[in-house]
Amino acid sequence: NPGEMNGLGSSTPGLALPGATPWRTITVGSGLKPIVETTVPFDVVEPLYEPSQEYKFGRSTWSWIMWQDPSINYDDQIRFIDLASEMGYEYTLIDGGWEKNIGRDRMEELFKYAHQKNVDVFVWYNSNGYWNDAPQDAKQCMSNSVARKKEMKWLQKCGVKGLKVDFFGSDKQQMMGLYEDILTDANEYGLMIIFHGCTIPRGWERMYPNYVGSEAVLASENLIFNQHFDDMEAYNACLHPFIRNTIGCMEFGGTLLNKRHNRTNDGGTIRKTTDVFQLATAVLYQNPIQNFALAPNNLTDAPALAIDFMKQVPTTWDETVFLDGYPGKYCVLARRHGDRWYVVGVNAQKEPLKLSLNLPMWEKGETVSYYLDDKKRQPQLEELKIKNPAEVKVVIQPEGGIILTK
Repeated sequence: NPGEMNGLGSSTPGLALPGATPWRTITVGSGLKPIVETTVPFDVVEPLYEPSQEYKFGRSTWSWIMWQDPSINYDDQIRFIDLASEMGYEYTLIDGGWEKNIGRDRMEELFKYAHQKNVDVFVWYNSNGYWNDAPQDAKQCMSNSVARKKEMKWLQKCGVKGLKVDFFGSDKQQMMGLYEDILTDANEYGLMIIFHGCTIPRGWERMYPNYVGSEAVLASENLIFNQHFDDMEAYNACLHPFIRNTIGCMEFGGTLLNKRHNRTNDGGTIRKTTDVFQLATAVLYQNPIQNFALAPNNLTDAPALAIDFMKQVPTTWDETVFLDGYPGKYCVLARRHGDRWYVVGVNAQKEPLKLSLNLPMWEKGETVSYYLDDKKRQPQLEELKIKNPAEVKVVIQPEGGIILTK
């Protein structure tokens, strides 16, 4: 679109000859299973460079999603570092506005405090150059190599592990080059990269070893901004595994345990989905760094079973199996991390959904943990003995979820 990048830059791509265009892939199947499980976007690409170090994936807290702009201050960031430590999470994300509201000297103090709590840090940046007039800071640090390397050298010195870079706003060739420039420079300084306000990934998990996620979806912030998205949350959750998340990792920023989406859990938009639905999305949505939308108050006002589950849930998967579902109605997936399986399901329909699942990963007589909603939409944790792995009966409540794991 010529109007992208505020009308700047060419919308016509070019390449030197001999050359090759990027892959564009289509997955076609007789059913939904090969679409959900496809690996084609990764199969057709190769790594473009070696990792400068071993990158560690994991879970993260994130103040901005529930507490918004006013939380970008020193004291609130301390609280979310403490939350990450309490949850056993690897990371916290300090979002936009830190340069003005906290300042670089106090940011270094935050980094030191986080490291004392065994928590590493991601830091938010605006991607902007002359094509982007978004006001959020830190600004003008990513748009050219000189500024970018200076910034990344400082972050490396401070022990920061990654960046979340936002507001790209174009698929023009010039902007696509910026994505690659940020990734390659970051690798030199041992930094991982999350993209936000961005295009979809195109096999980037394999091409760039320090790439750890793209938003490229109407993500969790919309649940805070507009009640319509809360009303449609279950429906949209039953689209993502078939559409957006099947092509690559999706940095959604989900699992919201507040009933109300504001700082004090008593105002703002209203969550329509159940607690178990929210827990299920921690597995249903795939991204190697998960910025979960938990808040400090959830340690006391959310069900203990939910907090315990969120302390244990992984973010990387060795195997994914589509079990049942239909776009916009319901979805049941199984994911394996090491030797542990998680089977999760969500239901966007208005009536309870009764299913019989084929779960060959477990044997007759095995007992698994079973998270479900009761008829009053309250979370329950039971022990379920597998009588027949080919016919495991479950019920998913409207706008609810299930999890079976062992």
